Amino acid sequence: MSAYVIYTADVSDPDQYELYKAQAAPAVAAHGGAYIARGGAIDVLEGDTPRGRTVILEFPTMQAARQWYDSDEYQTARALRENAGRASAYVVDGIG
Repeated sequence: MSAYVIYTADVSDPDQYELYKAQAAPAVAAHGGAYIARGGAIDVLEGDTPRGRTVILEFPTMQAARQWYDSDEYQTARALRENAGRASAYVVDGIG
């Protein structure tokens, strides 16, 4: 069953964030992930507007998403992101 990582970020250093993106993308692909949405325009239907960028990643399973997040490749990229703004992320199982 697919799993989806939902990520939002307030980017305070766009140049540093570009370095993060360049390293994060290969780590996502290496763990079977794919970008479904990557910082595109949003139209709020209910509730509060999400802060900054919204990214949605699809992985084959919850375990694959966790392996990506915990991987050395992604942790190296994540270290770059920590200096580029604030973020939150979670993973949710897909249906069926």
